[in-house]
Amino acid sequence: MSERPAGRERSGVVHMVHAALWFAVMSTLVKLASERLPTMQIVFARGFVTLGLAAASLAHVRKSPFGGRSGLLFLRGLIGSCALVCFYAAVVHLPLAEATVVHQTAPLWTALLAAWLLHERLRPRIVTALLGAFAGVLMIARPSWLFGGGPAAPLPWEFAFVALLGAMLSAIAYVTVRRLGRTEDPLVVVFWFPLVTVPMTAPFALPQWTWPTWQEWLLLLGIGASTQIAQVELTRGLVKESAGRATAVGYLQVAFATLFGAVVFGALPDAWSWAGMATIVVSLAAAGRRGA
Repeated sequence: MSERPAGRERSGVVHMVHAALWFAVMSTLVKLASERLPTMQIVFARGFVTLGLAAASLAHVRKSPFGGRSGLLFLRGLIGSCALVCFYAAVVHLPLAEATVVHQTAPLWTALLAAWLLHERLRPRIVTALLGAFAGVLMIARPSWLFGGGPAAPLPWEFAFVALLGAMLSAIAYVTVRRLGRTEDPLVVVFWFPLVTVPMTAPFALPQWTWPTWQEWLLLLGIGASTQIAQVELTRGLVKESAGRATAVGYLQVAFATLFGAVVFGALPDAWSWAGMATIVVSLAAAGRRGA
């Protein structure tokens, strides 16, 4: 009896590691596709492909896509879509390092919200791991406001607040997924995200549509497929783990993305990046220890 909960916790962590890996794959493909395609078109195409894959998965297992709590499912889709739009707006208007750091505050907000709304215990070891992993993100991103780096253009702080809003909305979405996981199938939860994202982004994507080449079609399909896998793994991880520990593992996405950047774009990590990745891994290993 005593070992079964631990087994479920480890399984949840494994799901979150898989989610971090596939989100990093998605980010790499998005960077490749964005060399020519508009951002909102990529978001729309990602949602369209994911919606088709989610619907096909539900049809394969013969499950209704509407679930038992359609109102909360719609709310999860709406909040997640708004968080996505905020993040992309921040990436467009802020330096990538600053946008990344602000966005990666989401696990901290998630842990606090889960403690408040779901009455999950906020263990000191988890809080320490979250702060340690966030320090690793700072080492990798090295935002100019903290590390300096010569004269820089004034930072548009209104979009820093947009990025912060996106991180908070992501936290609300994660807590909502955690709550939905008690009654809803993960495939149903995943289905409702693109169901809201597609009509929400279509008015912005279609007027500026750029016809993709066949290579870009493959990139868009890859973005949608990797997103679908990542979202399913994320949902399953949040079902099995406390929200604080589960979202802490998401910091691995930054480390994976840094490694993919080295392989695909030749952006070799420097000493700060290696130190940041090591800090993230060590912090998350401490969080994953039994009794955390």
